[in-house]
Amino acid sequence: MTVPGSGAGSGAEAEERALMALPYEAPSGTVAYGEHPSQVVDLYRPPGASGPAGVRVTLLHGGFWREAYDRRHLAPLAAALAGPGVEVALAEYRRVGGGGGLPATFEDVARVTALPGAPARHVLVGHSAGGHLALWAASAAPGSVTEVVAVAPVADLGRARALGLGGGAVTAFLGPGEHPEADPSRLSPPRMPVTVLHGTADPDVPLSVSGAYVSAMRACGGGVVLRALRGVGHFAAVTPGVGACGELVGVLGL
Repeated sequence: MTVPGSGAGSGAEAEERALMALPYEAPSGTVAYGEHPSQVVDLYRPPGASGPAGVRVTLLHGGFWREAYDRRHLAPLAAALAGPGVEVALAEYRRVGGGGGLPATFEDVARVTALPGAPARHVLVGHSAGGHLALWAASAAPGSVTEVVAVAPVADLGRARALGLGGGAVTAFLGPGEHPEADPSRLSPPRMPVTVLHGTADPDVPLSVSGAYVSAMRACGGGVVLRALRGVGHFAAVTPGVGACGELVGVLGL
């Protein structure tokens, strides 16, 4: 999310406005995976769908891990991705200011990736801070996940902290210290295929942050794919109806 004073230009702000202006799409149902109000998952399936899903796409939203930003802004994407044989699970998790941080947020993501009933293909998709969590899960808590797609992820926490991304969001999330166990760029290579989508014009999380992660994983023998989206900012790839979102749909093969 754009932080005042971050230097984000009008193009980035227009991308954010376009996503936030989309009407909310209500889920088919909601399930709880814990007692905290944020430990819930919204499920999206086409109207009238009754058979088993062949694919589950689990979405993790961004917002620099802060309570002020919840899953609702990805509801249009969840609804757009749901289709015959495809169930979309839009997950909420505890965030900074609402009981989250280290270790609570990570515990929630581990539980979400291991929810029962996942079909043979289970794709974990994360955007921004949610992209960080998806990449962390790929190495540390895969559950039933078979593929990961990270969109504009905060993929290297050391670099993100040094750049002051989100007005000190990394320190607010983790507290002082480096906490390598929370940093995807310092974990072992992912246990499944990983694709990173990142815009070259992203002012909120620069492409270099994903580049650092991909370089670290490749140095360890990890087969991570980076797809740079030319001229794209932070939000377009998760905004249904926008050309850049077609890149995400293409990677998912839906």
